[in-house]
Amino acid sequence: MSAPANIVIYTTAVCPYCVAAKNFLQSKGQTWEEVRVDTNPDIRRKMTEMTGRTSVPQIFINDTHVGGYDDMIALHRKGGLEPLLEGRA
Repeated sequence: MSAPANIVIYTTAVCPYCVAAKNFLQSKGQTWEEVRVDTNPDIRRKMTEMTGRTSVPQIFINDTHVGGYDDMIALHRKGGLEPLLEGRA
């Protein structure tokens, strides 16, 4: 059995896509570290530098930037999410 995926989600308090992303990952039996960017401008700046994006959520799985909620769902539909979650990508 492989180790659980290391998932980091950059979020804000009032983001419906952040909630949707967390609900989807929970349905997959995943846990994550949540990093709030609305309470710390330095963290938001770091997220923007890492991703080139200012929107949330920004999702990283095992240090791979997946993107936002729509990106994660698109990756799932193409069959690319599960290998990432299982550490096979």
